[in-house]
Order: sequence, then structure tokens, then C-alpha cells
Amino acid sequence: MAFINRVKIYFGLMRYQQWIKNCFVFAALIFSRKFLNLWAIEQSFIAFIVFCGLASAVYIFNDLNDLEADKNHPHKKNRALASGAISVRSARLLLFVLLVVTGTVINLALNRAFAIVAITYLLLNVFFTLWIKRIVLLDVMAIATNYVLRVVAGTVVINAPITPWLIILSTLLALFLALGKRRHELLLLGDGAFYHRSILKEYSIYFIDQLIGIVTTATVVVYSFYTMDPGIQALLGTAWLPLTIPFVLFGIFRYLYLVHQKKEGGNPTAAFLADRPLLINALLWLLILFFLIR
Repeated sequence: MAFINRVKIYFGLMRYQQWIKNCFVFAALIFSRKFLNLWAIEQSFIAFIVFCGLASAVYIFNDLNDLEADKNHPHKKNRALASGAISVRSARLLLFVLLVVTGTVINLALNRAFAIVAITYLLLNVFFTLWIKRIVLLDVMAIATNYVLRVVAGTVVINAPITPWLIILSTLLALFLALGKRRHELLLLGDGAFYHRSILKEYSIYFIDQLIGIVTTATVVVYSFYTMDPGIQALLGTAWLPLTIPFVLFGIFRYLYLVHQKKEGGNPTAAFLADRPLLINALLWLLILFFLIR
């Protein structure tokens, strides 16, 4: 029993709950119509596993760097490192193992383009932890870029074309989630926000709401034009993509409801998995999409 509890603590350190974010690597599999190609499915799944390892390595690096600040945070103080459940030495060892294993898998099973994206992801997060997270707006854009890099990685690993639509949409959606996270931090930490994360002194609820409004509008408009683009309709083999617009609208509206009315959004993954209407809506969107472009 003690062993199982220990394993759970290490998985907590790796933030396994956040691995769902790596599902962004499957976007290209769907929108390139390769979701019935066994080789593409295999490559995408390996890419997903690799990004789980890379993301966990990034989280451990961030926790090691922010250890003292996390000890004074109302929620982060309960994390494995901040609470003392795992030693700094053990965390560093796990970080090293994750990097070695993921690097080996990339070298043996995936292509060079994916390796370049993976290295870019790691470098971005190192710079984010050490520098970027202290620069207003750039911090949010860097968080969003992490999502976009997952989409790009999923595209290059199956040799699918990278369309501007896919990049723009993933960027807008990622910004939407990142801004919601910042908003929740301001609400949660209140007047003491600056002491827990210095960059929060540059933000306000009003300012973030303005940014969210811009990103939300742009997301809906861009997705609508995407579904009506003749080139995309020809590529996906259907002119009925606009039927999916109501599901995108509901998903955005529901998430805004969670952010504004339920004071959630600090953890997009948890909000998505815990909210049944949001989850059902996403599944229905996927099912209709599969039906239309199969």
C-alpha cells in the first residue's frame, strides 16, 4: 500500500491530470482525414506519449524553480515538492529520466521535424520559467504557444500539411484558455496575487475580460470562415461543416459561464473533465465531425 501511495505522489509530481492537453496532437489526425490510417494513428499516439513525458519534465523543472514561492501559495503548497513529499534530489532524477526516455523514443520512432518541435517546446518552457513568465502579455502568449506546438507536432509527425487555419484556430483557443487561467488566479489570490506571481500586478479582471472578449469573438469568426472555406470543404470532402458551429459556440459560452459565474478556469483540464455539459458537447462535436468527414 505504501508503494502504491508513493507511485501516486510521483504521478502527482508529473501532473498526469494535465496530460489531456496533449490531445491537441490528434487535431491533425482528424483534420487531415487520416484517422483511419493505422500508421498515422500509431505515430500520433507515440507523439502523445512523448508529449506527456515532455510536459511532465517541464512541470518538474518549473516546480524546482518555483519551490520557495509555491510553499506560500494557498494551493501549490500541497504539491509534492512544496509539501516535502518528494525530495529535490528525487525530482531532479525523475526529470533526467523523463528527458532521456522521451529523447530515446523520439530518436527511434519519430521523425526529425517532430524532434525540432519537441526541442522548441522544451526551450520555450525553460525560457518561460526563467524569464518570459515575468513579461506582461508575452507570458500568456507563451502559454498559448505550448498548445500550438502540440498541434504542429501532431501535424508533422504524420506528414500532414500545416494549414494556416489550423494554426490560427489553435492559437485563439489556446489564448482563450490561458487568459481564463490568469483571470482565475487574480480572483483566487485577490490582493495578495502579486506576492504569489509577480506578473499578476500587470493584470486586472477588467483588462483580462477585454482580452477574452476579443479572443472569443475572433475564435467564433475564424472557425465559421474555416468551415465555409471552399478549399477546406474540398479537402475534408463535405460542405456541411457549418453544422458544427453551434457546438463551438456552446463550448465557448459554457466555458465563459464556468469562468465568470462559477469562478473556475484556473485549471482548464479539470474544468473540462468535471463539467458534464462541456464534455458532452465536445463529444457530440467530435461525433458529428467524424460523420461528416469520414
